[in-house]
Amino acid sequence: MSEFLRACRREPTAFTPIWLMRQAGRYQPEYRALRARYGFIEMCKNSDVAAEVTILPVTQLGVDAAILFADILLILEPLGIGFEFTKDDGPRIAKPIRVAADVNAVAERIDPQESLGYVLDAVKKTRSGLPSGVPLIGFSGAPFTLASYVIEGGGSRDYMHTKKLMFSDPGAWNALMEKLTSAVVLYLNAQIKAGVQAVQVFDSWIGALSPADYQQYVQPHMKRLFAALDRSVPTIHFGTGNPALYPLMKAAGGDVIGIDFRCDLGTTWDALGDVALMGNLDPYSLLAPRAELEARAKRVLDGARQRPGHIFNLGHGLFPEASVEQVRALVDYVHAQSAR
Repeated sequence: MSEFLRACRREPTAFTPIWLMRQAGRYQPEYRALRARYGFIEMCKNSDVAAEVTILPVTQLGVDAAILFADILLILEPLGIGFEFTKDDGPRIAKPIRVAADVNAVAERIDPQESLGYVLDAVKKTRSGLPSGVPLIGFSGAPFTLASYVIEGGGSRDYMHTKKLMFSDPGAWNALMEKLTSAVVLYLNAQIKAGVQAVQVFDSWIGALSPADYQQYVQPHMKRLFAALDRSVPTIHFGTGNPALYPLMKAAGGDVIGIDFRCDLGTTWDALGDVALMGNLDPYSLLAPRAELEARAKRVLDGARQRPGHIFNLGHGLFPEASVEQVRALVDYVHAQSAR
C-alpha cells in the first residue's frame, strides 16, 4: 500500500506523503503547450490528454498521489444544466437556477457510464500509465459548491442568489441539493468502479456559510453523500473559507478532512481528534525565497507532530505564477524533513 493510502487510514508512514491540489495546471510549460492546442473542456473530454496531464506532475514533481484531470462542472451536463468557459477560463451557467420551476427541470438521475464515460476512460488510462505504487484520486464538487455555481451563474463574492433561494424556499433548495447529492454519489462510485483509489469532495465555496446555516442546509445532504459512497476506498472532505465548519464537516463524513491555510493545523487537529488531516500550506508560500518556503512548510509539519494520518497539501490549489522548480523543491523538502 502507498504512503498516501496509509495516511488516509491513519496508519504509520515512512514519511509524510504530499500531493498538491491543481498540481496539473498552467504553471507547467507542458500544460500550457497542450492548452494552446486544446480548449479546456476539450482536454477534459479527451481521455488520452486527460491521462497525460494527470500523470505529468507525478513524474515531474515526485508527488505521492495523482488526481484525475477533470472539472467539477462536468457533472452538470447530464443534469441538463448548460455551461461554458469564457476566455479567461471562468465558468458561466447558461440559465441560472433561481426558482422552484428551475429546480424541477433538473434531471432526477444520471448514468455516469453513458454521460461521463470519457472521465471513466481517463481513469482507466491513467491507472495503466501511472508509476507502480502511485494511487489515483478521483473527485467531484460538493453539492453546495455545485448548487452555488448553478444558482449564481458563475463565480460570486457574496452568494446572494444562493442564500436567497436557501432562506426563502427551503423546499426548492433541498430538492436541488437532493438531486445534486444523488448525482455526485453515482459519479464518484462510478469513478471508484473504474479504478480510482481514493475520492475527494471539493466544497470550495462552503466558507460562505455560518456554522448554523451549514448544519441546517448542507450537513444532512453531506451525511447522505458520504454514507452512500463505496467504502472500499478512502474519502477526503475538503472545504475552505471558514475553519469553524471543520467539526461539522467531520461529523458529516470523510476519512480525511482537508483544511485550508486560514487555520493552524496542529490546533485544528487537536480539536477534531480521530480523523486524518490534509493540508495546509498557503499556496503563495511558493513565491517566497527557498528558506522561507521551507520554514513555512516546517511549521505545517511541526503542527502535525508526526501523528499518523497527515497528508501534506496546500490550503488551496496551485496558481499559474508558481514555478515547477519551487514546487519540486517543496515536495523534496517535505519528504526529507518528515522521514521517520
